[in-house]
Amino acid sequence: MINVKVKRYNPKNDETYIESYDVKKENKMKILDALQYINSNYDADIAYRYSCRAGQCGSCAIKVNDEIKLACKAEIQDNDLLEPLDFKVIKDLIIDRSKLDSKISELNLFLETEDDEEEIPSEPEIIQPKDYAKSRKIRSCIECFSCLSACPVINKTDEFVGPYFMRSFSDLAFDPRNDNARTEESKEAGLYCCTSCGKCGKVCPKEINIFGNAIEKLRDQACKDKIGPLPEHKAMKKNIDETGRSVKPNLESEYPNGFIKSLPESDKKGKIAFFTGCMIDNKLPEIGQGLINILEKLGYTVDIPKQQVCCGSPLIRTGQLDSISNLVKQNYETFKDYDIVLTVCAGCGATLKNDYPNYDAKLNVMDISEFLVDKLDIDKMKELDLKVTYHDPCHLARSQGIREEPRKILENIKGVEFIEMEHPDTCCGAGGGVKSGKPDIAMGLAKDRAEDIKKLDVDYVVTICPFCEYNIQDALNEEKIDVPVINIIKLLEKAYS
Repeated sequence: MINVKVKRYNPKNDETYIESYDVKKENKMKILDALQYINSNYDADIAYRYSCRAGQCGSCAIKVNDEIKLACKAEIQDNDLLEPLDFKVIKDLIIDRSKLDSKISELNLFLETEDDEEEIPSEPEIIQPKDYAKSRKIRSCIECFSCLSACPVINKTDEFVGPYFMRSFSDLAFDPRNDNARTEESKEAGLYCCTSCGKCGKVCPKEINIFGNAIEKLRDQACKDKIGPLPEHKAMKKNIDETGRSVKPNLESEYPNGFIKSLPESDKKGKIAFFTGCMIDNKLPEIGQGLINILEKLGYTVDIPKQQVCCGSPLIRTGQLDSISNLVKQNYETFKDYDIVLTVCAGCGATLKNDYPNYDAKLNVMDISEFLVDKLDIDKMKELDLKVTYHDPCHLARSQGIREEPRKILENIKGVEFIEMEHPDTCCGAGGGVKSGKPDIAMGLAKDRAEDIKKLDVDYVVTICPFCEYNIQDALNEEKIDVPVINIIKLLEKAYS
């Protein structure tokens, strides 16, 4: 027997409560089967939706231990908590989909043609097989609305309609049968509000990459149509075109020309290179220096080629693609002969790993936590006596699948007590051009992170993303919570100092 908990809602008295049931689990029993078992054996009358039982209708989507799954596909486990998606609830696990259906109608998410009904063209536009193959994945949506339930942004602003609707806009915008351009409509519906956190793609039963395959493409088209990007994004591109970096160095720091340019010339070429990224080079050079110090302590030398430029992530995320091929070519030629290319920025690492192969530029890229996780010399560390928590950058946890390595490092630092946040991988709001273009949304999400951190009584918040570091720190400062945010490199440097 296993125990299953169900969050019930009785609309008659507006009462919400948890009920617990013992279920005789059969081999690979699905959640849907468990619900049917409970109703049959306990006369529980739990309300839930299902139809196809094959993962095609999307009607049975629910939350299982706070993760979104299809009840017909996911296996029931002991102590599972079953809850409805994060919408208005009609009863128990049944959500009210009427507002979502009305929104579909309001946004007119249907094919539109200007042809007179009486003059149907003899050769109507069709989708060619090669074009259909490119868009097949994005067309596989089963309207479970899991992506909307998971999206962190739609709870912070009415400006953003959410990932499901953006997927629909993209589907229509690039359908040759549709006569009405949809990029202007998508912009009005919050095209630049998405943080690129990737949560929608991870909960999608069909694994649709809504940001990469829909929103990024709409942003690209918006640039081509001269209705995008946002002014702040244009300014960032201007910096890259003029300097090779998305941000300018701090003229009052000890690195007024940037971290890389302060390093002595070296004619040595080792096997490991360091891709600094714009933020480390020009805003957080101490992290770059810290990486050099730690690797030297562990017996590694690292090259930092001065020819490197911005990885291109800020341009790709905001749809400004006309400069990308040149950036990729320069970085590829700079790093192609190295065995390993290290990053300490989640965004840079995700771009080099996931986007560069699309330009025939594949490098062996490793996040610093991947590289160091089995190389730390604990005997050389000093006792720190610190409590820390860890924030998962979206572009590390979801884009690169790196979650355990940073935690293993933290657990192996002498005198460090690692305390897990309740929701460690919730987006902080800094990505996708949102911190610069929609700062109110970025701050709203970061304040949620600050509230989670406030509960823990820790000395540091550790992360591996400069954008997360800045945004969460801004929120902590605004909320007057005295907890510094640092890159994992700086914590290791304390242990090895």
